[in-house]
Amino acid sequence: MKRFIPQIGLTVVAALMGSAVMAQEAATVAFLMPDQASTRYEQHDFPGFQAEMAKLCADCTVIYQNANADVSLQQQQFNSVLTQGAKVIVLDPVDSSAAAALVTLAQSQGVKVIAYDRPIPDVPADFYVSFDNQGIGKAIAESLVAHMKAAGVPEGSGVLQINGSPTDAAAGLIRDGIHEGLANSGYKTLAEFDTPDWAPPKAQEWAAGQITRFGAEIMGVVAANDGTGGGAIAAFKAAGVDPVPPVTGNDATTAALQLIIAGDQYNTISKPSEIVAAAAANVAVTFLKGETPEPKTSLYNTPSELFVPAVVTAENIKAEIFDKGIATAEEICTGEYVEGCKALGITQ
Repeated sequence: MKRFIPQIGLTVVAALMGSAVMAQEAATVAFLMPDQASTRYEQHDFPGFQAEMAKLCADCTVIYQNANADVSLQQQQFNSVLTQGAKVIVLDPVDSSAAAALVTLAQSQGVKVIAYDRPIPDVPADFYVSFDNQGIGKAIAESLVAHMKAAGVPEGSGVLQINGSPTDAAAGLIRDGIHEGLANSGYKTLAEFDTPDWAPPKAQEWAAGQITRFGAEIMGVVAANDGTGGGAIAAFKAAGVDPVPPVTGNDATTAALQLIIAGDQYNTISKPSEIVAAAAANVAVTFLKGETPEPKTSLYNTPSELFVPAVVTAENIKAEIFDKGIATAEEICTGEYVEGCKALGITQ
C-alpha cells in the first residue's frame, strides 16, 4: 500500500513499492538534500535513492526534502522528519558545521545519520557515502595542468581557482585537492575565490573582476564544479575573450557536456549520483535491519565509502559518457551542438 505524507514547500514524498529483499521492519527514511543550485538532486540523487530503496524495502516510506541553501530550513526539515519517526536520515548538509548539532540530536534519539556527499567533520555521523572529493580536486587540476603543458603554456603562467561554498566541507576537500594538483605544476595561482552557495552567478561576477584585473595573464581556470566553471566561461565570453582559456568542472551536467563538445570547457568529472545514492540506500537498509554496514575507509572518524570518479574531456567523452549510457546523444547533441557531436563520433 502506498503511503503519502503531505509536506510544505519543496517537499516531495515517495511511498516506495517493490519486491526483492525486505528490511526486517518497515520504517521511515528521510533523504534531505541541500540546494537547488545544481539540478543533480532532483534529476539524479533522489531518483537513484528512491529506485534502490524500492528494491530493498518495499514497505519503507521515504521522505524527500530540499533545503534550497537555507540552513534554518534544513534544521526545520530535520526536526520534522524526526517527529515523523524517521529511523535513518540521509543528510547532505547546507552547512557542514551547523549539521553537527543535527547529528547529535538524531543520535540522542537512536536515529542513524548517513552523511551524504558532504562530510560532517565536527561530529561523526554513523556513516559517510560520497565520491572522493579531494581526489576530484586533484584530478581536475592535474588534468588541466597536463593540457596546458601539452599546449605549450610556459611555466610561470597564471591560473584562477574557483572553489565551492565556504560552508560545504566537501568543497573544502575539493579545494585541498586542487591545491595539491597545482602545487608542483610550475603555474601560479593569480587569485582564488570561495563561491557562496556554489552559485554560478557569483562565480561569474568574481571571474569578470579577475578578467579585468589580470586580462591575458589568465591561461587557465580550475573551477570546482560545472556551475562555477560555467560562470567563469560566461564571464570570458561577456568580456569578448576568444578563445576562452581552458576551464575545469565537476558533475558532468548537461550544460557542461555541451560546453566540452563546443570546445568552451576543458574537463568535467563523471560521477553518476545514482551510484552514491544507491550506496546510501543500502547503508540505510542495513541500519534498519539492526546491522552495521561495512566501511571501505574512514574520513573525519566516520566509517565511509568513497567512490572514484572519471575525468572527462573531449578525447574520452564518447567512451565515458555516451557509450556507458550516462547521457544520450538525443539529449545532449541538440541545436548548435550537433556538428560538434558528429566531429567527436557521437551520433544519435
